[in-house]
Amino acid sequence: MTKWSPYAVGIAIGIMSWLTFYLSNKPIGCSTAFARTSGMIEKLFIGRKVDEKEYFKKFPAKIDWEWMFVFGIIIGSFISAQLSGSFEAVMVPQLWANTFGSSAIPRLLVALIGGILMGIGSRWAGGCTSGHGISGTLQLTVSSWISVIFFFIGGIIMAQIIFNVIG
Repeated sequence: MTKWSPYAVGIAIGIMSWLTFYLSNKPIGCSTAFARTSGMIEKLFIGRKVDEKEYFKKFPAKIDWEWMFVFGIIIGSFISAQLSGSFEAVMVPQLWANTFGSSAIPRLLVALIGGILMGIGSRWAGGCTSGHGISGTLQLTVSSWISVIFFFIGGIIMAQIIFNVIG
């Protein structure tokens, strides 16, 4: 199956959110796992000094359930793509190539810069799209609803810039 019903997926994510709260008393989120990973990488270079940083006192640089959740997302996505027969490893997606050319270097630079900005934004907002968009809105938190509204506004504006102004 190459496409899943958004209703079935929405229900499954909702059930998974309930189970996560029930079993761990924590919301679903991904961005802290990436921050923890950067701390683990930093530990390779400077050692235990990482543990003394204020951020890593609150969020220790270690593998936890959230880190395993992200790992599961990657593995699950790969398995799903394989089973559907839609897995394809490409450096430059066709839509990008049609708009900006087939060179991989600009694509990689934009992906890197975008990833850095998303990381900064998720730390600044106190969570990522899954944390705010799934868990936060499920809890009816005002900050999450504001974040989600601006995720959509920012996404729409950026898509217009990338594919209508630049392209």
